[in-house]
Amino acid sequence: MSVVVPVSAVTGVALSVLCGVLLLGDRPGVVARAGIAVTGPALWWVSGGGARMGREASDGLLASAGVAVQYVALGQADPASGLWPVLAGRMAAVLVLLPGAARRPGLLRLPARRCAQALLIGAGAALGLILHLLAAQRQMLAVAVVLASLYPALPVVLGLAVLHERITRRQAAGLLGAALATVLLTLG
Repeated sequence: MSVVVPVSAVTGVALSVLCGVLLLGDRPGVVARAGIAVTGPALWWVSGGGARMGREASDGLLASAGVAVQYVALGQADPASGLWPVLAGRMAAVLVLLPGAARRPGLLRLPARRCAQALLIGAGAALGLILHLLAAQRQMLAVAVVLASLYPALPVVLGLAVLHERITRRQAAGLLGAALATVLLTLG
């Protein structure tokens, strides 16, 4: 996790922004570009980047490609399509994962509590995608993707506020960077 999360977060943003700028014609202003530039290091630090890179980095790169495809695809959805693109994406994810789950005995027979937790997590992910879809319809994809990609900061903030966890100096710098990026992107 200490390798996959930071690699997928940073590379997913980079790929999505590159698609927005190079393929879709997004032209963020100077202030927004500064926010985009701050986002990479902020995500890396807040999500624990800096661990020794190994073969796990390829898992992070693969995950980031999936994140980028999802963000860019949702950004291209026609506003008249409503929330159907998110529903289609969630259904496709279930159809892709179901055969693998079926091969693992007992995985599809989880206790009710675990099923409820899985549904809650899935609903949270769907809500995040819905909010990204709405944001991408109202502004440049490059900006919407960067703002949506700052999500690794939220669990760290919740850990601080609710669980009274301690964070490293790097994570604190990442949180400050994420806050700065958010302000710059909002102003830009």
